[in-house]
Amino acid sequence: MKAVRVNAFGNPEVMHIEEVPDPVPGPSEVVVKVHAAGVNPVDTYIRAGQYAALPDLPYTPGMDAAGIVEQTGEKVSGVSVGERVYVARSLSGTYAEKALCMESQVHRLPSNISFPQGAAINVPYTTAYYALVFRAKALAGETILVHGASGGVGIAAVQLARAAGMTVIGTSGSEEGRALALEQGAHYVIDHKDPAHIEQVRAITGGRGVDVILEMLANVNLGKDLSALAVDGRIVIIGSRGTVEIDPRLAMRTNAAILGMVILNASERQLRGIHAALAAGLENGILRPIVGREFPLSGAAQAHHDIIETNANGKIVLVP
Repeated sequence: MKAVRVNAFGNPEVMHIEEVPDPVPGPSEVVVKVHAAGVNPVDTYIRAGQYAALPDLPYTPGMDAAGIVEQTGEKVSGVSVGERVYVARSLSGTYAEKALCMESQVHRLPSNISFPQGAAINVPYTTAYYALVFRAKALAGETILVHGASGGVGIAAVQLARAAGMTVIGTSGSEEGRALALEQGAHYVIDHKDPAHIEQVRAITGGRGVDVILEMLANVNLGKDLSALAVDGRIVIIGSRGTVEIDPRLAMRTNAAILGMVILNASERQLRGIHAALAAGLENGILRPIVGREFPLSGAAQAHHDIIETNANGKIVLVP
């Protein structure tokens, strides 16, 4: 089968298509024929060698995918050959024609969700849910600011927060992205490139500030975020690409909590609950993954450039 392989950490061009043996499932494993693979910012950090936990070389990138179960091990009972599934991590990497997974890493894909949409579920929606529910402990009636509301995690957060009864303020750096955030349920959208965007947040909330901020680029925004919080407000740091200097007195003024997170810290019990909640939301149409761009496997390098260097409006996926 064809798979994207990384033989040395570096820029996107270190990724190449290679022929590798087809995976063979062990007793508790599943082989999924990949119809679409999701591209996430974390994939780029790992490929560049800039992540805390790095795979052994060579490796196939990718944590998200959707497709059809092709083979199952003899101890697998939860899914069957021929079923539509989405993949939440794998043993072999998902930028490939097939992915080897533990049974616990595959989840049924509702018939109303396409394969490219299925490849947009795992990292964006589990991250957004974990941030909202387990880190911020967000409540109905609270106001939330979602930075990067037109990206994969941002769209997921907007949909989840709106469904939970929160007032949602989204940010995006493009007119197209702001329109998309509104379509997905944001009550208000602002341009985070506008130097006055924090003042706009405070004006929207009548000077009170927001209860929760989901921060995708903390090295740029964290210091300003502290000025937008209500008393007892929480900032959940989902992404950062460097260091930042802040004034601790701003945190003291509002009893602010700055909460870090990575989805890899979620427990098995938490993940089971998250995927059960996502299944319900996908089936009833509350959750609607948005795919922005599709590339063939050979376009993996361009996909990595785009997800970091351009405005993300929806999820980027690879289609084998």
